[in-house]
Amino acid sequence: MIPSAFDYHAPDTLDEAVALLERHGDEAKVLSGGQSLLPLLKLRLGDAGHLVDIGRIPGLTGITEADGYLRIGGATREADLERSDLIREKYPILLDTAAVIADPLVRNRATVGGNLAHGDPANDHPATMLALDAEVVARGPRGERTIPITRFFTGLFATALAPAEILTEIRIPVPPPRSGGAYVKLERKVGDYATAAAAVQVTLGGQGEIARIGIGLTNAGPTPIEATAAEGSLRGRQPDAAAIAEAARLAADATSPSADRRGSVEYKRDMARVLTGRAIHKAVQRAGGQ
Repeated sequence: MIPSAFDYHAPDTLDEAVALLERHGDEAKVLSGGQSLLPLLKLRLGDAGHLVDIGRIPGLTGITEADGYLRIGGATREADLERSDLIREKYPILLDTAAVIADPLVRNRATVGGNLAHGDPANDHPATMLALDAEVVARGPRGERTIPITRFFTGLFATALAPAEILTEIRIPVPPPRSGGAYVKLERKVGDYATAAAAVQVTLGGQGEIARIGIGLTNAGPTPIEATAAEGSLRGRQPDAAAIAEAARLAADATSPSADRRGSVEYKRDMARVLTGRAIHKAVQRAGGQ
């Protein structure tokens, strides 16, 4: 199928893009990488009278550390995460995540900001950003604002972005020493959405205890899930087998998956448990220098 007719806009500045969104209201959609939006339009599962392409606007890409944050431009490609030495050396959880998104052709076009702004609980970055305690920077008619990732996902395919706002940057606190993370995903075939997946970021204390932990779950409910009870059960404890198993069980208890061709509710919930345990173990190993 082909999409309904629409007008295409390619603004040169962020202010111009925001003005277009404000002018056209509900008929306008932001086009970033287009790897989620365009299939929806082609299948007539959504429509848009105006597409506002932000791909030519300078200043919306890049991966840098500054002022205590890892700063990722909203229009940064997934492939750029894979190629970044900084990501490979200090943020392996992001490398894990980018590497299992679709396939190389998609990752060459898809953007990190688009993955978040789409609001799909089956997308991979939301859980990882929850684990990393990230925040999102948005620009709209009233200027710039920062949204904690814990308040960003408001429902199925719904986010805290206002209609004329554009996600311009993701900020992740630079992890302290003895930190590590991992993203573990179960998929039916390479490039598929997750049957279940877990993101874990930890920081170890001086005695090897869990000083800080974030756990995010993919495709486990109508929104990405932060497993707060599981986090609390491990905080301050040694990450031995019993403690990890208990945290994994609590993470599974926080899920509310839907049955589909990828599995039953019971199967998905149990996979969330298994994958959370594996991700915790891998994150702890990385935090310890392995």
